[in-house]
Amino acid sequence: MKNRKKLPSFLLWICILIGPLAWSQTVFGKWRTVDDKTGITKAIVNVYEKNGRLQAKILQVLEKGKEDALCIKCKGELKDKPVKGMHIIRNFKPNDDGEYKGSNLLDPENGTTYRGKVWLDPDDNNKLKVRGYLAFLYRTQTWHRVTEE
Repeated sequence: MKNRKKLPSFLLWICILIGPLAWSQTVFGKWRTVDDKTGITKAIVNVYEKNGRLQAKILQVLEKGKEDALCIKCKGELKDKPVKGMHIIRNFKPNDDGEYKGSNLLDPENGTTYRGKVWLDPDDNNKLKVRGYLAFLYRTQTWHRVTEE
């Protein structure tokens, strides 16, 4: 009889402790990219995990007049390929700080690949920080979570 009374209280504590983890936001999902210099909304990007690594692919180009843009400044196999459907982040590894880091962050506007890191804004889990590095210089964009309605 005593064990039956303890079981509901035990389950309640498990739910209280695990609940926030289940509802916490992650970097994965759909994000609306915004150019940090112009403020123009550029695209919808799907950030997902594959083999334990972060990947990102452009689902839709939102910028007016560039919906069917090609990566004309890209090199190699990406040259003149559609920006829509392009993988712009490949194989970023997670670290203990909740960040993902790697060396394959593509900017399809200039065709350059950067080292980079990605993390959730600590003040707003609906904002994703994406930073590209070129030597000791860097540039950070804030992407906004797309909420399905």
